[in-house]
Amino acid sequence: MMESIISIKNLRKNYGRVTALEIPALEMKRAESVGVVGNNGAGKTTLFRAILDLLKLSSGSVKINNEEVSKGTLWKKMTGAYLDSGFIIPYLLPEEYFNFIAKVRDISLEELERQLSRFEKLFNKQILGKGKYIRDLSKGNMKKVGIAAAFLGNPDLVIMDEPFAHLDPSSQFELRRIFSHLDQETDTTLIISSHDLTHVAEFCKRIIVLHEGKVTKDLYTNENTLKELQDFFSANREESFF
Repeated sequence: MMESIISIKNLRKNYGRVTALEIPALEMKRAESVGVVGNNGAGKTTLFRAILDLLKLSSGSVKINNEEVSKGTLWKKMTGAYLDSGFIIPYLLPEEYFNFIAKVRDISLEELERQLSRFEKLFNKQILGKGKYIRDLSKGNMKKVGIAAAFLGNPDLVIMDEPFAHLDPSSQFELRRIFSHLDQETDTTLIISSHDLTHVAEFCKRIIVLHEGKVTKDLYTNENTLKELQDFFSANREESFF
């Protein structure tokens, strides 16, 4: 049985009298690809920010590789993430930003070039060598920079919030291909949220459904998963649906 890379216990996040997240226990295994889905306000982004120690919990704990994230720093060296544009440095060129990440993660220039080559089709000749600052890129191309940077150094864990949003159809297809090949090339645990059930059902081995801050489904994918998800959200369509 694979060991857990993320361990959550008695997690609760309150905003005043409102409970945004309440998860008694949740484990995510090493080398899993996990999709987190739910309606708007279900708690997906709050969960990711809790895992990355970007917010103070009301109670409970999150551990990455057996280290409580709020009390240690070693987990940061093995974790890559892209939740929003706040994760990148807008006044740098993409090349400058990648070089910065390479220095932080002790990656040689030769290795940096090799790792970035995995994203050549995703970049589609629109990112590198254009002389554009990151802030001047389209939302889609800005996201591509953040996605690629999150994978530099081959971290054990990568977390992404809505990675397919703002990408054109060809880029979505290419990103899905990259994600699908992760388990063949690395032992990286990939955790993503998405409003597109087809994306996550196609390549994620496991899907967690959040509803009003609680885990209501936790299933491993099979040929019936997409229909099961569609039926669940169809039954809850009276809420703010995606």
